[in-house]
Amino acid sequence: MTLGIVEASMTLGDRADLQRLATLVEANRERLQAIEQQIGSLESLRVEQTHAIEALEAISEDGEEGVMVPLGAGVQIIADIPPEAGAVVDIGSRVQAEKTREEAIDILKSRNKELMTLMEAVKKEYDDLENYIVTLANKFNDTVEHIQDEEQQEPDHTADDEEKPTPTKARRRRKRGTELTLDD
Repeated sequence: MTLGIVEASMTLGDRADLQRLATLVEANRERLQAIEQQIGSLESLRVEQTHAIEALEAISEDGEEGVMVPLGAGVQIIADIPPEAGAVVDIGSRVQAEKTREEAIDILKSRNKELMTLMEAVKKEYDDLENYIVTLANKFNDTVEHIQDEEQQEPDHTADDEEKPTPTKARRRRKRGTELTLDD
């Protein structure tokens, strides 16, 4: 969506209104981009937690042998997981606690549920803001159109001025040199 270009002359109040609308549209578009980035971050976190749930659920009750555990930066370590092994879970404020695999899965599912609720609220805010921006942009375009229509309906004062020739005093230039003429 593009904002109309104003080429016609307008009053200072009209210009101020249009500038205010344009500023509001731009500020809200920046907010919209920030919300979009926030949604992306929340979605990444949800996907990461879902992968952790799937990994924990893939471990059999009898444990696993030769499991590749990612350490980050493309590095993995091969490890055996005993049947009674739990998982270390961040329980908040960078405090970690060892939980059973089932407890860890429950914690992650609960977090994902909370995350989905938060994402729905943020998406609603995004949609509301997007509709508000469309309303502002339409108001801007309508105001421009209204101003242009008013200016086209006003009588053209320049045509009246052309009908009344104003006497112009032609000033003649001096000839080159220092000679004076009668016109000087």
